[in-house]
Amino acid sequence: MTDLERVSEYLKGGSKGTIDLRNADLVGAILANANLKEANLAFANLSRANLKNANLGSANLRHSNLSGANLRDANLASANLSCADLKKAKLEGANLKQCNLSDADLSNVRLSVTNLNEANLSGANLSGADLNNASLYKADLSGANLYMTNLTHASLIGANLINADLTLSDLFGADLGDAELTGTNFTDANFTHDELLDEE
Repeated sequence: MTDLERVSEYLKGGSKGTIDLRNADLVGAILANANLKEANLAFANLSRANLKNANLGSANLRHSNLSGANLRDANLASANLSCADLKKAKLEGANLKQCNLSDADLSNVRLSVTNLNEANLSGANLSGADLNNASLYKADLSGANLYMTNLTHASLIGANLINADLTLSDLFGADLGDAELTGTNFTDANFTHDELLDEE
């Protein structure tokens, strides 16, 4: 039985219990609206998979390959995505609250209007990512790479940006109230009309 057939059987059975899909090959799989809550997908290959509106809450996706995957409107709250490859993934409208994305590769990812409140993004690569209108309340972005990242109108209230690199990032209209900015690199970043600079 292939990995995709195992998933299909699990979903047909009402997603009872949890499923172990470590190292699974699910490249290009169509799993839109699938209930994979708490599934173990560590080291799985889900590149180019369609997971739109899927429930992956509290799932283990560490070291997984989700490059180019469609995760629009998916629920990834409290999921473990540490060291995951999410290059060019589509995550618009996804729920990533309290998600562990430490050391993950999120370069050129679409994250507009996503909920990243209290998410762990320490050491993550977010270069070139689109985070416009995203909510990052109390998110941990310490040591993250935010080079040329679009953060227009994003909420970064109380976020930890210690030693983060925001070189050439766009922070137009972003809210940095109470953010921790020790050692943050803002070289050539766009702060036009940003509340932080208006207070100076």
